[in-house]
Amino acid sequence: MARKLVAGVDSSTQSTKVVVCDAETGEVVRTGRSPHPDGTETPPSRWWDAYRSATANGLLDGVAAIAVGGQQHGLCALDESGEVVRDALLWNDTRSAGAAADLVDELGGPRAWVEAVGLVPVASFTVTKLRWLAEHEPESATRVHDVVLPHDWITGQILKQGNGFREWTTDRGDASGTGYWSAVTESYRPDLLEKAFGRVVGTPRVAGPSEVVGETDTGLLVAAGTGDNMAAALGLGVTAGDVVVSLGTSGAVFAEHDRPVLDDGGDVASFASASGAHLPLMCTLNAARVLAAAARILDTDHTGLDALALAAEPGAGGLTLLPYLDGERTPNLPDATGTLGGLTRSNATPENLARAAVEGMLCNLVSGVGSLTRLGIQARRVLLIGGASASSAVRAVAPMLFGVPVAVPSPGEYVAVGAARQAAWALLGGEAPPAWPVRTDTEVEPPTGPEGSQVTNRYAALLRTVHGR
Repeated sequence: MARKLVAGVDSSTQSTKVVVCDAETGEVVRTGRSPHPDGTETPPSRWWDAYRSATANGLLDGVAAIAVGGQQHGLCALDESGEVVRDALLWNDTRSAGAAADLVDELGGPRAWVEAVGLVPVASFTVTKLRWLAEHEPESATRVHDVVLPHDWITGQILKQGNGFREWTTDRGDASGTGYWSAVTESYRPDLLEKAFGRVVGTPRVAGPSEVVGETDTGLLVAAGTGDNMAAALGLGVTAGDVVVSLGTSGAVFAEHDRPVLDDGGDVASFASASGAHLPLMCTLNAARVLAAAARILDTDHTGLDALALAAEPGAGGLTLLPYLDGERTPNLPDATGTLGGLTRSNATPENLARAAVEGMLCNLVSGVGSLTRLGIQARRVLLIGGASASSAVRAVAPMLFGVPVAVPSPGEYVAVGAARQAAWALLGGEAPPAWPVRTDTEVEPPTGPEGSQVTNRYAALLRTVHGR
């Protein structure tokens, strides 16, 4: 009997990845990939071009269902006919930082926003980009009829290739990152949309976690899709006690939880998960590209950077890096730059600089794990994923800094796999998505000794000195 196949799409900041999986076992049988243009804004049509390229040459032959996992928060503004009004503003576009600060003040401060939607607006969130658009491009703003997210838009395009499109849809996971949908009340906040944009605009219907939102002319079922972090949690099969640390273009720390969390400090956003539960998450702008920048400074490649970092002693001889090379989302420092502290003649070596880059990148995520545990979320194990998790230096340093066992799942496109698992859930039905195994390459216990806390304490002290936080 022919096996049932499903597909998952990861439309990320940098590229589109597509995996075709066995619906019952999760085995990846085919893959495709195509790059996106660099930048903080892009025409959504470039995502569609990448999707078509990644699925060319019969990649989707025999596929029964598909779902899209997309980069969160991006603003896709559409006119009355569904056409794009302007290039999409991506999550990493910080031009709306001033708008974010204004919105926080106008509602009565961080606590008011946490109580309303479970998060405090920063430049990444869609609600702030709407305010920026209204203030800086009023002619474009008057044309806006609907606002959708990147994964919503791509899902719509898949259905529009035939007659399957009926309405814009999203899921609770991605909707919870907009700033105008609450994971606490499971509903939109039209009043916050009006506050941000000056009027209420159309928003996608929030579909259920395993819902089929449409079908193409060829009989391909299309599932709701979700945000990239939510899809990654599905792909990894995250359970209680697991905290995922993702080291991609951005850094993220998240965990499945049975209820919303409310963080007055704004570091942790109370997102919903794609499984029907909750996904409290802390996100940074700076992760893998910190290592790329350090390698460029040292005139080496990633392998050379690893060798240099591993040749240095823990703590980099007292050298500490605040790696805010692109500003920062958490802590909310959109105009910050990188800071190297503790530099002396004796520690000014390539090895120590490489080590400080690895430690600094990780320390920002260590503070994220601390924020989750402060909110009552158990961290018994860290799952390390993303491009930088392949670094031998990162794998060696991480257990020392996180202070709990660190597991590195086998390399895989976990966002795309998670989207495929959601598609399988929609296809097969059931109370929960099908159980797909996840293999682990390594799992390392934290070393004993004070080195890890000494590094993280120095990092925190430098942050207080430079930014008063």
